[in-house]
Amino acid sequence: MQLIYYLISTCTHLVVSINIWLPRPVCDLHQYACSTLHCWRREQSKSGLSNTMPSLRGFSAVFALALLAGVFLASLPSGVQSIGVCYGIIANNLPPPREVVQLYKSMGITNMRIYSVQLQALDALRGSGISLMLGTTNNDVAALAGSLSAATSWVQAHVKPYHSAGVTIRYIAVGNEVTGGTAQPILAAMRNLNKALAAAGLGGAIKVSTAVRFDVLTNSYPPSAAVFAQPYMVDIARHLVSTSAPLLANVYPYFAYSSNPRDIKLNYATFQPGATPVRDARSGLVYTNLFSAMVDAMYNALEKAGAPGVRVVVSESGWPSAGGLAATPENARAYNQGLINHVAHGTPRKPGPMEAYVFAMFNENQKPGAETERHFGLFYPNKTPVYLINFVGARLAAANHTNSHGFGGGH
Repeated sequence: MQLIYYLISTCTHLVVSINIWLPRPVCDLHQYACSTLHCWRREQSKSGLSNTMPSLRGFSAVFALALLAGVFLASLPSGVQSIGVCYGIIANNLPPPREVVQLYKSMGITNMRIYSVQLQALDALRGSGISLMLGTTNNDVAALAGSLSAATSWVQAHVKPYHSAGVTIRYIAVGNEVTGGTAQPILAAMRNLNKALAAAGLGGAIKVSTAVRFDVLTNSYPPSAAVFAQPYMVDIARHLVSTSAPLLANVYPYFAYSSNPRDIKLNYATFQPGATPVRDARSGLVYTNLFSAMVDAMYNALEKAGAPGVRVVVSESGWPSAGGLAATPENARAYNQGLINHVAHGTPRKPGPMEAYVFAMFNENQKPGAETERHFGLFYPNKTPVYLINFVGARLAAANHTNSHGFGGGH
């Protein structure tokens, strides 16, 4: 273990000395190595092992050069940036937004989701290169639906000035998991926001959608049988066709597994090897993980709603590290690393790079609900990792998949 992390250290210093000309994925490796090494050094200082590695310098320098050469070759060319992390703030102990943005950058995380207009976060994102999914609150939906002037004011106050100042806003999510009767105004709010964006000169540049729970589907197993449970979702799907916007879907294999551990195997739910493949008898497609089956269920419902060309962006997905059945750091790391690596490949129904957002950046100590809700974070509020995770490898894999299969850079 000491050798591994000393090699990371040496690679880091080599990258620092030459990253003026290396492509961005290699520079991101430097950033990830710095984060990993910092975590390792902290643990070693606690155990008194911080001075145990001088004898490894000669070997590690040679190894580091070989490793860098391999990474350099693997990274040519790059450009697929398909993974993000949700930045939730239901807590009283989180770091300031500028530190959060810096943490995203240090980890090579290129996409962020926020759930409401957070002015400090928007200010911190100026010129950061991080793409943003900006949410309206659920309480905003009725006002945005009821008045074009309200939507225009919202865009003028919260979108246009930040877009002009270098914040890359990709999506506006109209509410999050709005259910019941309060879901009916979503489509009107989406239409008004699209009109307001067009009037502001941002029509087409920013896509408007809504983030839905998985239970907007019925008959979701097998995936080919899935349909939308409510008529309003059919209307939303057809509207997304007209605007070329994606459907945002929150997809959680954890909750499916924890509610039915007898029939759903843990390795199938967490991207682990050895999972027994599941065949959809209707479509003939074979699934080796639950996440892909759930996403393809959403695609099948879109097709039946008359929207086969609408893509799915997974706006939330994650696994808790404490507080419930199978909620451990090991399982959380297995799932989230599996998800990060998986987005380069897509699903059996929709192969190719896809877009997903891990939930969440931090453990949030004031989230209501079950104990697991407070343990979805990749990081503790003091910015130390709950477990080590690697975003850089996923970007390299996505770039390689693009090169091999001819997919364009992004969607």
